[in-house]
Amino acid sequence: MTNTIILSDATLRDGNHAVRHQLTTEQIANYASAAEQAGIDIVEVGHGNGMGASSCLLGKATGTDTELLAAARAHLRDSKLSVHFIPGFGKTTDIERALEVGVDVFRIASHCTEANITRQYIEHVKRAGKTAYGVLMMSHMADADELLKQSRQMQSYGADAIVLMDSAGFSTPDLVTEKVARLVDNLSVEVGYHAHNNLGLAVANSIVAVQAGATMLDACVRGFGAGAGNTQLEALVAVLERYGYRTRTDFAHTAALARITEAFLPVRTPHISIANITTGVFGLFSGFVPHIERLATELHIDAFELCERLAARKLVAGQEDVIVEEAHRIAAKINNAAAVA
Repeated sequence: MTNTIILSDATLRDGNHAVRHQLTTEQIANYASAAEQAGIDIVEVGHGNGMGASSCLLGKATGTDTELLAAARAHLRDSKLSVHFIPGFGKTTDIERALEVGVDVFRIASHCTEANITRQYIEHVKRAGKTAYGVLMMSHMADADELLKQSRQMQSYGADAIVLMDSAGFSTPDLVTEKVARLVDNLSVEVGYHAHNNLGLAVANSIVAVQAGATMLDACVRGFGAGAGNTQLEALVAVLERYGYRTRTDFAHTAALARITEAFLPVRTPHISIANITTGVFGLFSGFVPHIERLATELHIDAFELCERLAARKLVAGQEDVIVEEAHRIAAKINNAAAVA
């Protein structure tokens, strides 16, 4: 087990979910400069759903992927620039554009049981001489054996590391320990962990992940992220230091980063809303919350019932159209019942 932990800062990517993907190139440039000064290992940038995802359905970003990445690249020297890439949203041409901008780390992601769709993209990144991480999203939807099977596939494609994403904030420390340990004990590459705070466990889950052998953790300044937010960077670093783990930064620098960014990042005081606890309980992607709340208000339906239906359909990120479909079904049921009465 290593005592040195790599920190991947997703503030400028997962945080984009929290503002409907409206981070500007100026905000990105300012944050990248501050993160560089703070000694952050990796700075991830882009639309909340990754490269190629800017759309009317998922939300339009303020600029192209190239423009957003270039804004950060100009201010990163020792910190590495990273992108999130989901096949289907992103294409090979998007990877080529990212290479031209100077992206260092490509996080090639899939649903936790669909690693096979990442092969051509991981191999493409490796042929270009860059770092590729295989990312398994919604990792609560597969057991440890299945996650190991999927991770081995990504490893065979050339992935330099495997990152488990608790996209729904569903996991508890015992689940994290079991799954991370299984990967660490059976893979030849590093393992990382990405937590969400729907149940208030993001920092705890991150700590047990490194205790189980993970060497990389994702976090966001002041918890800025989808739904209830991600692991709060400055709190995480403080706890890592207490447990004797080292990072390239420290609590003083991350605390300064949090204070500096108050001036230009619209982060509300982190709290866990009922909607976010509900999606955590049902294991739904944290980014669904704005859509669920909007439809519940517009159609006068029960958001809890909508979450229950979506969970039954095992919804994953990118299926926002199903939320609309199920919401209208509930509304139609209510209207039909009223007509009969």
